[in-house]
Amino acid sequence: MDKRHGTTAANPPWKLPPPLFSARCRACWYSAAALALVVASFWSLDLQWRAFLSPGALAQMGRFLGEFFPPDFSAPFVRRVAWAALETLAMSALGTLLAALAGLALALPASRQHEGDRAWLRAPARLLLNALRAVPELVWAALLLIAAGLGPFAGTLALALHTSGVLGRLFAEALENAPRDAATALRTHGVTGWRVLAWATLPQVLPQLLSYTLYRWENNIRAAAVLGVVGAGGLGQLLAFHMGLFHMGKTATVLIAMLALVALVDALSFAMRRWMR
Repeated sequence: MDKRHGTTAANPPWKLPPPLFSARCRACWYSAAALALVVASFWSLDLQWRAFLSPGALAQMGRFLGEFFPPDFSAPFVRRVAWAALETLAMSALGTLLAALAGLALALPASRQHEGDRAWLRAPARLLLNALRAVPELVWAALLLIAAGLGPFAGTLALALHTSGVLGRLFAEALENAPRDAATALRTHGVTGWRVLAWATLPQVLPQLLSYTLYRWENNIRAAAVLGVVGAGGLGQLLAFHMGLFHMGKTATVLIAMLALVALVDALSFAMRRWMR
């Protein structure tokens, strides 16, 4: 026996790694089930890789891509694309801002603030959040186009509704998982209600909420570009129009603007998250 460490040969200080698979390991069974689903998906889908990678198909793809060059960089068209890019940026920014406000408003009843909180509205609020994010942005835009008409207003509302469901769920989880020490200390001194939320909970989770919001803004830039396909304005509307008429040079210019806009927003979001840290 080693008196310094209190170990014996029967009780060594080191421990063998667990086996790769154990009948009592739930994670192992879940992983095996997920792997079986992936294999079944490949088996059930008619994936014609041989036809996709055939020389004829690759030659047709090459000819199609060649039609995008050269892009149309004429001054009038570049001005139209720049205005559509600003419209897309405004749609994504305003839609994300509205979604962050609505998501926070829905996250409060959708989360249990402390152990004794009965949270009567938790189930219906979470059901509403599930419904909002279950409907894709394109479907929201198609529905809102009937009421709001063609243009960026319907696209902005579609982004706001779908993103409210996403951010509301993330915000609710962040509020429930926030450290309870500060809030408990305030409650023991008789502080209740919104003051506990404002002075104890929100300051701890605010960086996380802002990070979630910035991440969704990045996603909404891409979504706003796609929403224009159904007539919701922005770069997507230009893309659908010129691609439908086989104006491939103009389509290439719109795609370049989309890539530049996404890269710009990604850089801004990264810089803001780094500044917050």
